[in-house]
Amino acid sequence: MRFSRKSLGIPYAVFLVIFVAAPLLVLFYYAFTNGQGQFTLRNFTHFFTDPNTLGTLYYSFTIALVTTLVCLLLAYPVAYFLATSGLRSQSVILMLFVMPMWINFSLRITALKEILNLLEGNLAMHPFLNAVVGMTYDFMPFMILPIYTTISRLDGALCEAAMDLGADSLQTFLRVTLPLSVPGILSGVSMVFLPAMTNYVVLDMLYNSTYIMGSLIGSYFAAYNWHGGSMISLILLAMICIFTLLTGGEEDEPGRGGALL
Repeated sequence: MRFSRKSLGIPYAVFLVIFVAAPLLVLFYYAFTNGQGQFTLRNFTHFFTDPNTLGTLYYSFTIALVTTLVCLLLAYPVAYFLATSGLRSQSVILMLFVMPMWINFSLRITALKEILNLLEGNLAMHPFLNAVVGMTYDFMPFMILPIYTTISRLDGALCEAAMDLGADSLQTFLRVTLPLSVPGILSGVSMVFLPAMTNYVVLDMLYNSTYIMGSLIGSYFAAYNWHGGSMISLILLAMICIFTLLTGGEEDEPGRGGALL
């Protein structure tokens, strides 16, 4: 029996309708209605006028931004070294960075919490610093992998041509390797920044924080304020979509990467 492409796509379409479209419609309904089911924009305006909501958004954005920058600064040299060193054990070393992802998330964060507690005995670590350390520890592989993949696929002849034309190692890196690795950087930034904006589990386990968007949304629904929680969810979803569009303009074609400066 032969199936057409359209018929093979029916299960996927049903899945999207049930688990994507329907929940979004529910969110839209609650976000733009009040307790009597009447249309209102009060939930929308409340988001931008409530100091608690804006403060939580600012705190979440700051943590996500700092975590992304720290991950990028640490991950790029590691990915660059692994991709260009020519070591026979490249795959083994890369696997060592990925292996923590195979361990239960709660166990990893609990172990990190114990280490941070020991450090706090000697160093007065701020809760914000703990949060950044926890987020960086959790999301580092998501930054290393796309950068490593992009750099390892670059055409080595481009670097050789640059050096033949008189460029030194630093100039070759800045003018050839770095621009061509931009797609991997953007992919890593998206994979770290977006979940870091809403990942409240790390903060809750490290110091019981509620100052992040995921916790705020959960508190609204826990208090049966589905209208406010739905609006915050939609606004956050819109921010994530805009960020994805802004960082998704680079096409990562095999062996090409980004544009040369």
